This record gives sequence, C-alpha cells and structure tokens, in this order.
Amino acid sequence: MTRMLVNCLVVAALSAFVSSPAAAAMPEDPAAPRKTLSAFASEQELAGLFKRWTDEAQRRRDEQRARRDKSSEFAVGQALPAPAAAAAPAPAPAAVAKEAAGAKNESVTNVQHAGVDEGGIVKVHGEHLVILRRGRLFTVRIGDNQLRVVAALDAYGRDVDPGGAWYDEMLISDNTIVVIGYSYARGGTEVGVFDISRAGQLAYRATYHLRSNDYYSSRNYASRLIGSKLIVYSPHILSPWGDPYAAFPAMRRWREGAQASDFRRIAPATRIYRSDEALDPFAGAALHSVTVCDLAKPDMDCQSTAVLGPPGRVFYVSPTAVFVWTTAWRGAPQAAVATSAVFRIPLDGSAPSALKTMGSPIDQFSFLEGDGMLNVLLRSNGRGDGMWAAEVNAGDLALLRVPLASFSDGRESAPMAAYRRLPKAAGYAIQSRYVGPFLLYGGGTGWHAPQATNRSQVYAVRYAQGEVYELPLPHAVDRLEALGGNALVVGSDGKDLHLTSVRLGSLPMTVGQYTRRDAAQGETRSHGFFYKAESELDGLLGLPIVGGSESGVRQLGTESAALLFLRNRGLLLSELGTLKARPSASDRNDACRASCVDWYGNSRPLFVRGRVFALMGYEIVEGKVDETRIVETRRVNFAPTVLQVAP
Repeated sequence: MTRMLVNCLVVAALSAFVSSPAAAAMPEDPAAPRKTLSAFASEQELAGLFKRWTDEAQRRRDEQRARRDKSSEFAVGQALPAPAAAAAPAPAPAAVAKEAAGAKNESVTNVQHAGVDEGGIVKVHGEHLVILRRGRLFTVRIGDNQLRVVAALDAYGRDVDPGGAWYDEMLISDNTIVVIGYSYARGGTEVGVFDISRAGQLAYRATYHLRSNDYYSSRNYASRLIGSKLIVYSPHILSPWGDPYAAFPAMRRWREGAQASDFRRIAPATRIYRSDEALDPFAGAALHSVTVCDLAKPDMDCQSTAVLGPPGRVFYVSPTAVFVWTTAWRGAPQAAVATSAVFRIPLDGSAPSALKTMGSPIDQFSFLEGDGMLNVLLRSNGRGDGMWAAEVNAGDLALLRVPLASFSDGRESAPMAAYRRLPKAAGYAIQSRYVGPFLLYGGGTGWHAPQATNRSQVYAVRYAQGEVYELPLPHAVDRLEALGGNALVVGSDGKDLHLTSVRLGSLPMTVGQYTRRDAAQGETRSHGFFYKAESELDGLLGLPIVGGSESGVRQLGTESAALLFLRNRGLLLSELGTLKARPSASDRNDACRASCVDWYGNSRPLFVRGRVFALMGYEIVEGKVDETRIVETRRVNFAPTVLQVAP
C-alpha cells in the first residue's frame, strides 16, 4: 500500500475491557531472576522455523491446486500465484566523519520526551536553520541578527534516482545531518548523510539502505535521536510464500549499480527474539526491528534488534527503551478476537522483554514510561498506527498501568486489575497527551473537515490513582498539548477555532479560552505546534491556521495561511497576532523531483534565542513581539526557483 491510499480498516467487535476500581500493581519477587525474551539459538533454529512455514505453504498450494483440478480442466498444471513478497531492500544509516561542534543547538521540535529528538522538517544547527522540504535541504542564517539563505542541496545523492521516494524526516547530530526517507522504487528506508559546516554549507556524504516495509504513520515518526544515537524503527513483513530472509533487517551503502548482494544483515538469529505465543504466518507475521546507529563514530556503527510478532503495531520511544505493541486478529470478521503483546527493547542493547495484553494503543502519545511504570491508553478495536489507522475512533477505551518489572519472557499476561475502563470520546479521531500526573484525551475532527460541535469534553485521568474528571468544552478536541505543567486543548466548533487552557491542579478545570473566528488548524501533526515557556505559568505559543471550513488533509499540498501567536499569562490566553504567508508562482513551480507531497506538514512556529519565526512553505517570516502584539519585521523566500538551485 502506498501513501496515496487511505487505509480501509475493518471494525470488528471485541470484548469490552474489564473495569476495575484501581490499577493494581503486580508484585515482584525480589529473589526471582529477571526474565527476558528468548532469541533464536542459531541460524539453524531460525531456518527450521522458516522450513516449517514453507512446507505448510506448499501443502496449501497442493490442496488448492487439487481442488482447482477437480473443478476445471483448464486448471491442470496451474500453480496458485504467491502473495506479494515483502518489500525489497532499502536504506540504512551512514558512515560519519565529525568536526568540532558549533554552538549548542536549540530544540525547535515539539517532542514527546525532552532529550529524545524526533525526525522533523526543521532543526537548528549553530547559527542556521536547516529545512527539509520537497526533496531538498536548505540552510538559512539567523546568527548576527540575519535572515539570509545560505545553501540548498538535494536531499539525496547525485547517483540516486529520487523517483518514488519520500524524504520526510531530518535529524542533526553535531555537524552531521541525517535525512530519513522511504523509497517505493527500491523498497525500503533510505538514510541520507550530509555534512554541514559552521558557515551553513551543505555537502552530500552517502546514502544507506535499510530493508523495511513502509513505516509511514499519519502521526508517528520513524526516527529518534538521543545524544549521538540514531534510532530507526522498521517493520518487516514475513511471507511464508517466498523467502523470509529477503525481508530481514540489513544494510547497504548505495552505489550506482547496487545489487541485492550488497546488503549485510544486521540482525543475526541471536538478535531476533520471540515469546511463547504461537504465530500464524498465514494470518500475518512481522519482524519489528529497532536499529541503533552511533553517529559519533567515524564509520557509522549500526545494530538491529528484532522481535517476531503479528504485523499490527504502534511504537513509542522513551529515554531508555523502544516499546512495540503488536496486535493480531483471528477468526471470522463477525467474531474476530485480538491478541496483543507489548515488547520492551532497551536502548543499551540488552535483551528485550514482553507482556501479553489486550487491545491496541492509538498512537505513540498513548504511552508513558515513568517511575518504574508503563501507562498505555488502549482501544478495543485497533490494528496499530500504520498509515491512517490511528485516525479511526472505534471501540471501548481503557487505561493499562503495569510495573516495568512485570515484563519478562512474554509468558505472563497483564492482570485484569491492571486495566481501567474509561469513558468513550465522541468524534472521528481520538487525541491524547500525558501532562504531569494526568492523561488527557478527547475526540475531534482528525483529518476530516471541521464538524459542527457545540458540546464536547476532554477527560483528565489521574493515571496513578485512576480518578477520571470530565471537563465540558464548546468545541471538539483536535489537539492536546502541555503548557508547562498545565494543558491546552485546541479544537473546532465547525467554523471557529478554539484554544482552551486547563489547570491541572487537585481539581482539573478549564481556565481561559481564545477563539479565532473562521479558522481551523493548518497542521494536524504534533510538530505543528510549539510552546516556549517564559516562567512556570507564562509563555508564548504558535500554531498554523487556515480557513474555518478546510479539512486537515489540505496540509499535504498547501502551506498554512498564517501562523497564529498567543501569549499565555497565568493560563489566560491573548492574541499577539499572525504572521501571514505570501505564496508565489515560484513556490508552486519549484521543479520538484521527489517527495512532492508534504506528508509531514510544511508550517512551523519557531522560537529561537529570543526571536520568533514562522515557517510556511518556502517562506520564513520573522516577527517582533512585545507585551501585546507581534509585527512582521522581514521575510525570506527560499524556493529553489528563486535561488536558481540546480535540480
């Protein structure tokens, strides 16, 4: 399936989650050794499993051929076509040379965890903004109070055909830029590595391929960066009808005329883990791999750890581990039953552990690891967050809260007492965020056009104790964000955009509300918003906006009309004003060769070293802020046709 196709989700009935008065902690025997998942002992053991799969596939072929032979003479000698094989090879991380680091980079990305950077479309390197858009990298100097375009370069190598590729995510470690993309033509994740100088000049170094199926999610990001460690999640669908090894985690450095034989496996059998759960490859099986590459080494050193499970997935990266939640559906559609498990893959390379579970998270924001516990918001009808699967509001909701110590070799199940039933949320799609001691969630428009809504609610759950508070709202819940230790709810009533602040005290309550007439969010992804705290209760926030009747899907092809800036004073919100886009013909006729749809958005509010910028398409607008307003001071257009950059 490509990104041009919206997932068709089959909503099947599931047993409702068990309600319990409290999420009981699971006792741990301090004398018992900590258990982990078992890896395959050898390549021979792994090959034995795949031999059983292929033998069963052949048996099914023979049975089907025999049935066809009986029904029609024309079927004689015809073999059944094998299902589509797993995606072909693709990119992986790169060898990296490192020069002395420039000024300490300031985060401009609205991340889930401080210190865990997420692949995005704009970052800061020293005195420059670095922007990834429509298959190209750009640098804009902001040091010395400047706003000047410095350089532009294709986000792929000179010997790489960009056709069928999407370059969506960028991360920067010291003077190394990493661009993460997916190539449908080459069938895997591409990792392009670039050098950036202190003067903002760009130089291509190499492209690597990492075998994988499409990692795309309408909400999640495939890459993270912790220190100098690049972390990439990849799904690998295994087919019993073909060669399962063709989908295994592997790397190659791209060269003109590259062959499949160039791939080097980075997940040997002894780094592939499994639980005791029986896996039916004919119902769907996948390797969920986490590849960690050290960008601080002269040559990129990458290792992959994989867990074997069903293909439905949601993954979440905490400062210490990657959690992968897998879900399988068995039985007829009328009586389908979901079986789930959550895997914990430590980032230090130690063996993963797992726990059997029920239901499925909505997206990465459903998770929170902290204080020795894992909290997860679950829905009963869900198949993960691949493609647009997170954009469906179906089934019952529950909160799972379990100690990390309860993870073991995958034989244990989370007890019923660890699940707490939660109220359902109205709307097309559910949004959630953990802020302080609370989980907040509610329902809204998602990628649809705004719907008429004058009565809604956001739920605040004190996740450690289980108390649930319902806060009435006159608008939908389309975005939830942290304002320091408090929260912000953003949503439409069908015509106007509302921002409501929430005080998360002993009794959560809504405090301030701002309404922007005839407006809607210009970005649905988490990175479209940014909050700059000035004190515990004060700060500045920015959000892209468009006209009030426009749907979220428009962000794929058109930049936002404006960036709205508000001031927060003690949770009372006041408008500072907007910085508006002025797109031109040169922006539209940019000679784009790759990644010509803005899947990850194109507009961002940026707060950098006391300055305020609005990124909108190919424009960066700077504004000056005083106590009551923001006014434009200058702008720069970095469209390739304006810069006369060679394609």
